[in-house]
Amino acid sequence: MNRPMDTDAVLDLVREVVAEHVTPRFGALERDDVSSKRRPGDLVTVADRDAEAALSAALRAAHPGALVVGEEAVSSDPTLLRGLSTAEHAFVVDPVDGTRHFVAGSPDHATMLAELRHGRTVRSWIWQPQHGRAFVAEHGAGAWADGVRIEPTTDPRTLRPTGTCCGVDYPRLAVGQAGWAAYVKKKPWDHLPGGLLLAEAGGRVVRRAGVLLALSPSASRRA
Repeated sequence: MNRPMDTDAVLDLVREVVAEHVTPRFGALERDDVSSKRRPGDLVTVADRDAEAALSAALRAAHPGALVVGEEAVSSDPTLLRGLSTAEHAFVVDPVDGTRHFVAGSPDHATMLAELRHGRTVRSWIWQPQHGRAFVAEHGAGAWADGVRIEPTTDPRTLRPTGTCCGVDYPRLAVGQAGWAAYVKKKPWDHLPGGLLLAEAGGRVVRRAGVLLALSPSASRRA
């Protein structure tokens, strides 16, 4: 019987999958490796699909009965999202966050996971392979950057915005490198991993006029 994966084991899994399916394709994508989803400009690559398949299979094997919801799977079958908020145990998977950056050869992309229990995010992982940075959070237990606990910062000099991709923005906010970010898209794989990281670092995510505002610890104190 497989044992549930601890936090470090999930991070190791993410790194291994990215090393096999994502990083070798960075800067080496062929024309046929990239396509558009339902909306023009909403790109998907072979790296997205292969990484999501590998991560989803490993999570299901280690956590039988858990609902695993991946971005690319939902793109093909939107009904997969219906059970996420009520599932006893679930994971969301974003195999390549910032796909447009990845396709363009920018290092600003990430792979993200979040674990939910009864609709509440309890653990999250963000791996930025080209920056070599790992961010992990556990509900009520803190947030870490490369194994070092992130301590809340209220430095008022860090109130400038960030707007790259969620897998880059949320870590910047959590460590105090930026003050805020605004999002119209509210997909769970985009915001649950970083939202927990940010909350455990002392920031927060709020809804205002149909927009998600992610606030660093400094900006959160002033809001």
